[in-house]
Order: sequence, then C-alpha cells, then structure tokens
Amino acid sequence: MHKTNILPNILKKVGRTPLVRINKIGKAYGLKCELLAKCEYFNAGGSVKDRIALRMVEDAERAGIIKPGDTLIEPTSGNTGIGLALVAAVKGYRCIIVLPEKMSMEKVDILRALGSEIVRTPASNFDSPESNVSVAQRLRYEIPNSHILDQYRNPGNPMAHYDTTAEEILEQCEGKVHMVVGGAGTGGTITGIGRKLKEKCPECKIVGVDPEGSIVALPSELNTAEDATMEVEGIGHDFIPTVLDRSVVDLWCKSNDADSFLMARRLIREEGLLCGGSSGSAMSIAVKAARTLTEGQRCVVILPDSVRNYMSKFLNDRWMGKNGFLKNVQEHKPWWWNVKVQKLNLSAPLLLVPEVNCQKAIEILKEKGYAQAPVVAESGHILGMVTPSNILSSVLAGNAQFSDPVIKVINDQFSKISLDDNLGNLSNILENDHFAIVVHDQMQSPATLCSSCMRDFSPSLSRVMDPLAIHPSPKPHAW
Repeated sequence: MHKTNILPNILKKVGRTPLVRINKIGKAYGLKCELLAKCEYFNAGGSVKDRIALRMVEDAERAGIIKPGDTLIEPTSGNTGIGLALVAAVKGYRCIIVLPEKMSMEKVDILRALGSEIVRTPASNFDSPESNVSVAQRLRYEIPNSHILDQYRNPGNPMAHYDTTAEEILEQCEGKVHMVVGGAGTGGTITGIGRKLKEKCPECKIVGVDPEGSIVALPSELNTAEDATMEVEGIGHDFIPTVLDRSVVDLWCKSNDADSFLMARRLIREEGLLCGGSSGSAMSIAVKAARTLTEGQRCVVILPDSVRNYMSKFLNDRWMGKNGFLKNVQEHKPWWWNVKVQKLNLSAPLLLVPEVNCQKAIEILKEKGYAQAPVVAESGHILGMVTPSNILSSVLAGNAQFSDPVIKVINDQFSKISLDDNLGNLSNILENDHFAIVVHDQMQSPATLCSSCMRDFSPSLSRVMDPLAIHPSPKPHAW
C-alpha cells in the first residue's frame, strides 16, 4: 500500500476521494487492525451524496424522464440537496429543496448560493402532511414539468456506490478489506458498498450504524430508544428506505449524539480530518466493532460529510454545552456559574391553550403584561412559544388570520432547562436564544394560570438573568 508525499497518512488515491490511515484514535482504543477512513467529504459538494445526485440525474436524462429547464424537487436532510443543486446549476435545471427546520443554516446558505429554492418544514414523521416528503409530493403535483428523483427509492442511489465507492475502496486496499463501517441514511451507501464487497471479499464484515431514536437497525429490539434525540444529521429514520437492503449488513450498532459529536471533534483535532457529525457516528462504532479484527486486517470507515455544514452546531462549544454534549465549556467561570437555576426563584409564566385565537392571545398578553407565553396542550406538553410580534408577522404575511388558533403561529424551536441545571448552562442558551423554558416536576396551579394546562410540570420563562439577585456583591457593579 502506497503513501503520497502530501500527507503522511493519506493512502493511494485512485478515485475521487482519498483513503487515509487513522493513527492516534485507533491506538487510543487499542486496535490491532489497520483503521482506515474513506473521506467522502472530498467530493465537490462536500459529501458522499454528490455521487448519487449525479447518478440519479444522468440516469433520468438517459431515460428521457427529464430535460433541461425542468424542475427537480427533493426532500432531503441537506447533503443530497447540495449535490443535486450542484448538478442542477451546471445542467440548467430549476431546483427546489424541501428541508426540515432542524437542519443547519450552513446547508441553507450553500443551497441558496447554488441558486436553489428552499422550503423548510417541521421536523415531523415522514408520513405527516407537514413532513418534507409530503410537502415535496404536493409541490410535484402543483409545478409543471417537475420531478422528484427520490433518493429513498431511486435504484441509482445504491448503484452509484456499487459502481464507484466500493470499487475505489477495493483498489485502494488492494482487494483486502475485512470490515466496512458506515451509517444508514437513505441506505444507498451501505447497500451499494455492501453488495459489491460481498461479491469481491466474501469474508468482509459490513457494520451498519443507526442512531438511537431511529428504527432502521435489525433486530428491531435494538430500536427501543424512541425518545432519544437525533441531532446528528443525515442518518436515522422513522421509516425503512426502499433502497436499503438490510440483508447485506452483518451487524447493526446504535450510535448516540454525544459519542458521535465528541468523536467527530477528535477526528478533527487529532487526525486533521474536517468531517461532520455522522462521520463521528461511524467512527465511534468502528473503534468498538474493529476490536474483533487482528493485526494485518483492515477496517474501512465511511466519513460521509464535511464539518463545513455544522460550523454553528457541534463545532461550536456553546452549542455543544447548550445541548448537554460538553460540560464546563467556559474555562474561566464567574462566581455564579455553578449556582442552580432554582435559586432564581422564578415565578410561573402565563400559559396559553392551543385553541385560543390569535386576536385573543394578543389581548391576553397585553392585559397581563407579558411579552411572550408558552402554548401548552391539555396533556401538559409544551407545544411552542408565542409573542405578539410573531403573531402580527404571520398575519401581515398572509400566513394566518386573527381568528386562527394560536397554535398556527407558534415558534416550536425553543430550549428547555431544568431547575437542577446550573446558571452556566442557562447562560450558554441565552447567548444564542431569546428565551429558555425552565421545567420542573412540581405541580403548581397559580390562580392566574389555566389549571387544566398544568399536568406534570410548571414551566418558568427566563429572559433576563441577574446573578446579583441571587448573591449580592459587597459592592454594586454597573452591568
């Protein structure tokens, strides 16, 4: 196996993306085998999805399905969208990407720069009318000469990896591969690579990585963490993609957000590989699965995308701290940093039920002197936040009327924090957000609140934190 003179750990580059040797991390986990990474983020659009985007478009062109000037619509977590937007920009197609709201703003900015139109949808189940899949289908019927190439069903997805990615791995490893570890997003990557390697290297073990909260892994008993967060983008689903052939996977392993993000940061810091969070997912599983390999054997890990799309997320210490993935992210903490949130003695806020109309909500907020209020279901579940300004903005934009229920205009992107959390974590949240919901398990029914809305919690709203109110300084300070 050859090395170049450019990077000490980069191996022979036969195809479009290099295969590199993982040095420090493999040793840290005591692996005896050779640990290698297939750096798919070296593709033009920064991810493994560039391969399938080009393949799907060219297959559709050869079949006479699409022609220049047509519209390409794709529901995606973003990386396929970027690949498709690249192809559309070069070939002259209009491109509409339907993207869930939880996906990073970096992806949105890149897509806009490529000339694509973006439709954001709630992060809901795939069969929900509001999901990106359902919205894309509606757009397809409304826009003439539009097409959904559909990465979840398109046979060109796994075939792109069968014909290219797998062949590159085989040639770069001189035909000797003993384990391949990769995440399951659409399933095209693991399926295409797995099928080819099963033909060429029958002894090679295919390990599929599926995040907690997803239902893709087998046996189904592995998929028990239904309430787990899935902050890592690009892998994990609440349905089984058609292109995924789970029979080629010898072992399924569940990843989690914390291990994934921390491993991705290690790959950047220790190996110099500027990869994304799902790359961390694959590597966090690989360092465990590869313990079964011996000296002289090889484990190849698929690093599917770049850190470029996550500069404001897992690469950011404050975002990591806010989401509980990093502890004590501030090196020089003020005296109040570790004080519990419960010391603030916050009062419960005004709560609104989802059925109250927008006009009434504005009147209530004005009468009670509140700038915002949580909207809470009868079950006690916090549905979102509402403010007079976002109500008025929605009405002026024509997206709502004053007679509509307030649930139509809520902001469902908010942060929760418990009374046992410290003020340092709250400070990190308020650096990026305008408010946080403080939740505890004590039942309270203040006379000013709707008691039917108070079930298992009593939320408190924190907009302004005054540490001096907790532990006054001997001398007053100007803040």
